[in-house]
Amino acid sequence: MKKILLIEDERNLARFIELELKYEGYGVSVVHDGRSGLELALQEEWDLILLDIMLPQLNGIEVCRRIRAVKMTPIMMLTARDSVMDRVSGLDSGADDYLPKPFAIEELLARIRALFRRMPSSPSSPSSILTYKDIQMEVESHLVKKGEEVLNLTKREYDLLLTFMENMNVVLTREVLLNKVWGYESEVETNVVDVYVRYLRNKIDTPGEESYIQTVRGIGYVMRQ
Repeated sequence: MKKILLIEDERNLARFIELELKYEGYGVSVVHDGRSGLELALQEEWDLILLDIMLPQLNGIEVCRRIRAVKMTPIMMLTARDSVMDRVSGLDSGADDYLPKPFAIEELLARIRALFRRMPSSPSSPSSILTYKDIQMEVESHLVKKGEEVLNLTKREYDLLLTFMENMNVVLTREVLLNKVWGYESEVETNVVDVYVRYLRNKIDTPGEESYIQTVRGIGYVMRQ
């Protein structure tokens, strides 16, 4: 039985989601504030965390950041805030998916199934190391180094860099990157890819030198050896 932690302060909605998830065969625990949710998220192992943004005591963005600092547990944001920047903020804090309210319970269940399908069935080999120029990715430990410097990447930035390094010399369109990195059909605009490429460039590029990620005008992006 997969374990899901639901952090949602709207008690009626939380109860409804809890009953639907249990009916689908999931084990569910519910908390109604950000601080309690963070403590439970870190104390136990979960297969998925459903996280509202507008929470008392500690907002969902901060909860997500603190979880992601120590764990790679899949996180889905549930929130009434649905502007592009709200979605970018949620995803940039480390969330794997973003579902605006109000939503149909069928869509929530479908998104959950999609997240679980994307989870690797077995861990990567500890010896799996990718290199490009002076960048080194240790896939098992999610460690990225540029020379001797350890880079502090968000989960989304890490996944994006991994996609580029696994597809060296292949021009990747924005649509392909959305599919590979975000991994689900959603209404997230393709310009979110541009935002994250910019974030990633700021962390891996050397000022004054050509970017490691090249723009192919009108198509997408590529890393070339």
